[in-house]
Amino acid sequence: MPPTAGSSTAERPQQPRFYYDLGSPESYLVAERALHALGEVPEWIPVTTGAGPAFRCAEEVASYKEDVERRAAALGLMALRWPEPFPADTSWAMLAATYAKGIGRGVAFSLAAFRQAFAAGRDLSVQANVLIAAAACEMHPAAVVKGAALASTARALEENNARAAADGVDAVPAIWTPDGLLAGERAVPA
Repeated sequence: MPPTAGSSTAERPQQPRFYYDLGSPESYLVAERALHALGEVPEWIPVTTGAGPAFRCAEEVASYKEDVERRAAALGLMALRWPEPFPADTSWAMLAATYAKGIGRGVAFSLAAFRQAFAAGRDLSVQANVLIAAAACEMHPAAVVKGAALASTARALEENNARAAADGVDAVPAIWTPDGLLAGERAVPA
């Protein structure tokens, strides 16, 4: 809603903010519902802080995957296909997401990338898989490669991380609202 004459920016309600990392399957579960679960569209903000749990052994990874798969099924999402390796280094994919946000394609790109990772089982540490997601939302691959390499994109991602920290986010997924912070996949109503 645009401000009325005499109103200040501080008087307008603030838009919720959805903080996510493309390497986080729990962020994927929230992403598939974030546009509808809150009653308003949140600002999608890619961050590289707190992507997920640290695993000590293969049994912990398997247990975590089973838990996420159960939650995805309970939410009515398609069966997850896990990228190999999991977890993977998604740092370049996060730069691409930051670039996409900067050109107004952040939500479309991020949903496409999440689906490449957790619905198609593609490793987002492989640049070509990230570019498939970009092409799915009509972003030219050469532009994405150049955009992700820009110093301004790296700075924007650092600013996103700082903004998340200022909002009290220490792990993703998280949704900041004026009423407080909703942390983790289970914080968003099904």
